[in-house]
Amino acid sequence: MSAKKTAVVTGAAGFLGSHLTDRLLAEGFRVIGMDNLVTGNVRNIEHLASNADFDFIKHDVTKFIYLPGKVDLIFHFASPASPIDYLQIPIQTLKVSSLGTHNALGLAKEKGATFLIASTSECYGDPLEHPQKETYWGNVNPIGPRGCYDEAKRFAEAMTMAYHRAHGLDTKIVRIFNTYGPRMRLEDGRVVPAFIGQALQGRPLTVFGDGSQTRSFCYVSDLIDGIFRLSQSSYHEPVNIGNPREMTVLQFAQEILKHTGTNLPIIHKELPTDDPKVRQPDITLARRLLGWEPKVEFEEGISRTVAYFRDFLAINS
Repeated sequence: MSAKKTAVVTGAAGFLGSHLTDRLLAEGFRVIGMDNLVTGNVRNIEHLASNADFDFIKHDVTKFIYLPGKVDLIFHFASPASPIDYLQIPIQTLKVSSLGTHNALGLAKEKGATFLIASTSECYGDPLEHPQKETYWGNVNPIGPRGCYDEAKRFAEAMTMAYHRAHGLDTKIVRIFNTYGPRMRLEDGRVVPAFIGQALQGRPLTVFGDGSQTRSFCYVSDLIDGIFRLSQSSYHEPVNIGNPREMTVLQFAQEILKHTGTNLPIIHKELPTDDPKVRQPDITLARRLLGWEPKVEFEEGISRTVAYFRDFLAINS
């Protein structure tokens, strides 16, 4: 029997990193997780404490990464990913996608490993193309308050492609659209945990602007499936992974009220600077290249997510 392949996941204690770690272990990989726990939480990986195929290293990937032994795949998922985080820690956000990406790519080069970077639909900014295809270059304000995240990810993509072209590194880029599910942080500023948390705690739901801006919500297991498939492909340029089912933020707020069985007011606040007005992935490439498309219906995914937060609040009340 051949030795297991080893995967490194940076940001392993985060929402997506922890679910990716679970998937890799289920696929038979040995996983080394890294996280500095600035936005990640060990609670997300505590169920893996007794798993012999999982090792956790508390490490800031903006510092040099040293690992002994072989590494086959590196998934670079370390980054703040919510508006509250990257507005509070903009410099760290820039550093993890610049210095952190450089260090993770350096490790991949040293080990001869495949490298996959978690990029984002925020590379498209406030898009002038709808839905967004991978060929669209985006409409991003580099000096606005969101620029620290948007431009950091765009730089990370550029560096990843530079390592592919200059060093022949096997690299992949996934552009992740709005994703939701268990293990999201309740107060992270993203619309799913914000609305669910407000509803379950009996508070008015806060909609920014008039609520006509749109989002497309992908359940986490679908997203992770797409990412894993991409990691096993031979494709090197960006691939959108997300659910093309689009709804307005106001419609989403109404869905949360329905799924939580609450009748609370919806209040409106000023729209944040550079907040995207539309967000919908064109997943034609993912369908053709990976045979992937989302399977979990919105109603099922939201029911699971509400149940998770209901349990979380009950335990932590």
